[in-house]
Amino acid sequence: MRKKLDGPEMNMAEKHVGFQSWTEDNLWVESSHNDIVYYTTRWDALCPYVDVTADMLQAAPKPFIVYALPPEGTYGVPIGDRYGLVDTQSEAFWSDERRSRKFRDYEKMYRNFTYSEEVIPGSSLTIEIMQEMGGEHFASCYIDDREVEGFIDYVQSLSVLVLKVHAPDGTLVLTDVSILLPDYNQLYGSFCQWNRTYKNRSPGIYACLLAIRWAQKNNLRYYNLGPVGDYGYKELFVTDFEPIYSLALTDIDHPLALDKTSPLHTDFDVQHWNQVYRDLEPAKKFNRVG
Repeated sequence: MRKKLDGPEMNMAEKHVGFQSWTEDNLWVESSHNDIVYYTTRWDALCPYVDVTADMLQAAPKPFIVYALPPEGTYGVPIGDRYGLVDTQSEAFWSDERRSRKFRDYEKMYRNFTYSEEVIPGSSLTIEIMQEMGGEHFASCYIDDREVEGFIDYVQSLSVLVLKVHAPDGTLVLTDVSILLPDYNQLYGSFCQWNRTYKNRSPGIYACLLAIRWAQKNNLRYYNLGPVGDYGYKELFVTDFEPIYSLALTDIDHPLALDKTSPLHTDFDVQHWNQVYRDLEPAKKFNRVG
């Protein structure tokens, strides 16, 4: 059984990599498939580009899956899904006839609604603030409290964009939260909580449009929509794709490995299980130059 750390002992055990800090007690979060438990990182649900170290991989319980490693790194293998990127500076993106028509339709639907935007330091976020902005979304998407804490940890040295839309009667329609990633020349869409009463107005799609326009206005080249495989609505926006690198550590005879419908099979080729390092040159940062 793991010893619970607190106070100075916890601080001594804390390690750092990239935007992340971790201890052996808070690194992992339980997931399950067909009642089989496996483990992901606490940054998995809400953050992009999760870094790892040899110490981290050694400390993690198995099966352990890390999604979305930095594309320019040496860890991980490509999986089937990709990040969908929007080139906010592309004239072709904005002038596309279908997109232009759709964007006009959304503007018309929301013309009497109130829109606000705010950039805040990630270090100012608390669990209470996060729950206020996204508690319903976290509950409906089974996002663990430890993953919310992971988001707060990740953005300690970054800024966060918060977009809100209110109906004419003052009802909050949506709250959209994105991470500013200047080193990647992008805005990453982390989560959007929207009021189901307004479902016929597609508030999630409208939030993407607002975030893309913000990125364009503030000279961030790309808006990152996150993985696109299971989200058909993202096709309206995507101009470019970026490979997603991941890794899976597992015992070959673990029940998760024996279940052909598990993420070990649907997301990875079997020959890539337990492959820590890439067998190809690391991808260069994706057109990061503004």
